[in-house]
Amino acid sequence: MSKKILLVDDEADILELIKYNLEREDFEVEVAYNGKKALELAKIFLPDLILLDVMMPEMDGVETCIELRKVDALKNVVIAFLTARGEDYSQIAGFEAGADDYITKPIKPRVLVSKVKALLRRVEVKENNEFVSSKLSIDAARYLVLCEGKEIVLPKKEFELLRLLLSKPGNVFTRDNIFAAVWGNDAVVGERTIDVHIRKLREKIGDDYISTVKGVGYKLVLEE
Repeated sequence: MSKKILLVDDEADILELIKYNLEREDFEVEVAYNGKKALELAKIFLPDLILLDVMMPEMDGVETCIELRKVDALKNVVIAFLTARGEDYSQIAGFEAGADDYITKPIKPRVLVSKVKALLRRVEVKENNEFVSSKLSIDAARYLVLCEGKEIVLPKKEFELLRLLLSKPGNVFTRDNIFAAVWGNDAVVGERTIDVHIRKLREKIGDDYISTVKGVGYKLVLEE
């Protein structure tokens, strides 16, 4: 079943270009030219991903994002803002409004498609927002981690990394998988960022839960 994407931008030529390239990749795409229409359409279309321009008349992207997050049926949709380069204030406001990521314009079509695929991988993680075993449990809706009866508070990136590993226990996640799902493909981070976060997780939940697959990546190990 193809993933559904809602594009929201008041510039028709940008919408058509993005729509064309995404449909070539077999995505189901709908478009809206303003925030109010996007809100109406999203409730019916129920997209997996919304690409939302920041600067729009009537209802801007930030306000639209806030309203989208109020809709129960859209609480797990991935929302990424389209922003012009240098609009740092928009990125900050977007994250505060509930956005998952941002994409800077202009962007090459092939890069955009790659970014969209990375964002959609987060849908799988969001849909598994609760995982429970007798030893380790995670409830993403309440941002809680319970390890062997002890509640653990994790910083955002460590929490997202653990949630990713928990989404498919036993499966190996490559470093590229982890970067795309937790930081985004265009994030500027050091080569050892993942290693540092894994080390911190192990310090908090124990060494036995996360296994290193040398030269490949990491996996979560659960032995009931």
